[in-house]
Amino acid sequence: MSYETVIGLEIHAELNTKTKIFCSCSTHFGAKPNENTCPICMGLPGTLPVLNEEVVHLAVKAGTALNCKINKLNKMDRKNYFYPDLPKAYQISQFDTPICGNGLVYIETPDGQREVRLNRIHIEEDAGKLVHMEYEPYSLIDYNRVGVPLIEIVSEPDMRSPKEAVTFLRNLKAILEYSGISDCRMEQGSLRCDANISIRKAGQEEYNTKVEIKNINSFRELQKALEKEEKRQKQLYDYGEEFRIVQETRRWDAGKGKTVTMRSKEDANDYRYFPDPDIIPIVIKDSIIEDVKKEMPELPKQRTERFMSSYELTEKEVDILVSDKFLSDYFEDLVKLGVDKKSACNWILTDMLKLVKEKEIEYEEIPIKKEDMASLLKMVADKKISVTAAKSVFEEMFNTGNHPEAIVKEKGLGQISDTGAIDEIVVAVLQANPQSVADYKSGKTQAVGYLVGQVMKQSKGKANPQMARDTLEKKIKEMV
Repeated sequence: MSYETVIGLEIHAELNTKTKIFCSCSTHFGAKPNENTCPICMGLPGTLPVLNEEVVHLAVKAGTALNCKINKLNKMDRKNYFYPDLPKAYQISQFDTPICGNGLVYIETPDGQREVRLNRIHIEEDAGKLVHMEYEPYSLIDYNRVGVPLIEIVSEPDMRSPKEAVTFLRNLKAILEYSGISDCRMEQGSLRCDANISIRKAGQEEYNTKVEIKNINSFRELQKALEKEEKRQKQLYDYGEEFRIVQETRRWDAGKGKTVTMRSKEDANDYRYFPDPDIIPIVIKDSIIEDVKKEMPELPKQRTERFMSSYELTEKEVDILVSDKFLSDYFEDLVKLGVDKKSACNWILTDMLKLVKEKEIEYEEIPIKKEDMASLLKMVADKKISVTAAKSVFEEMFNTGNHPEAIVKEKGLGQISDTGAIDEIVVAVLQANPQSVADYKSGKTQAVGYLVGQVMKQSKGKANPQMARDTLEKKIKEMV
């Protein structure tokens, strides 16, 4: 039987503010547990929340970047639930009047560009972090994250495969990064998502029972989790056991490679929402919306168009560079520092991304300063070191953070461009490889490539390759 997969995402993005949503505590990541807390974010009796104006500003900015309608009259609501991650036993969020609605994000699919609709964007406070201790009868909790401002972006169920969901999340992440709304550091939890997935027969219009997968914080794990859940549901339908698909919340167990039941989920959660009596209604004036539109920076679509017209790169190269703001900024900074645009692109997309993948780090964690990378590529362009030597230096830079000049000096990797020194190596290579010389003389011109390789080997990669080739061809012609 042919099935269609239906996916919607709920994305939580922490906003780029210095202080929390209702108090002046720092939002800095990495502080000691419970260091960034105060009576307000801890919900102690007698405290009153004061809304951070920058939160509203960034939410309006997100709505503008994501093609939403901005709702001018808003309120904050209390979402009541009893769980230790919020000490006051309710979350301040938005229920029936979200700050933004009816947005659009465009994704590329094998069938061309499609729209993914956004149902809403609302603002709320984040909850604390529970640390469940293995083999211990208790859990630890860090309240630093309590009160950190979030936007929750809820898509419509418009995605039809795990790959489309990942593409959508990548595009959304890029838009939030480029517009300065969130740093989107998934490894730090500042961008995470819940996924809703269901299966239906091809051609069926109504939706079947959906399952929610909670708290996924990487593209790789999102795709794996959705693929496994998609497979699980299809198998149940194949065996006529669709009744076993219940509306529930599951989590992704990366170690076991499967989704695991967390709790059942009824059609409606009884959160007992009601307007927060301590926070006055939020009125967004037209002038605020207009100011946000004027300050909008270059977004991924505009940067793609500019890169295509300015840097003579292929569409695929531009897509990879622009997919991440840090990566495209790194490329442009290298060009501004005098590096050839094609060379900068090639080194980033091959050598740099190869090591990023091997070491499983984020782009923002690349340890090579752009000034040092520019110095290395200029040394190659000026023929001070060979490309082979440069690759060795690059890897050393990536591992140690040392300057390229220091590495070249320490390892003696400077390129030999001295005519006398290259002549001496070439003569030795020709004497040791008479068959290759004979092959070249008989018209097998590819033999010179082997001889150049032998020169590079004897010089430990230091010889200027073009000088080596020219000298080889000259010496062979002079041989009787």
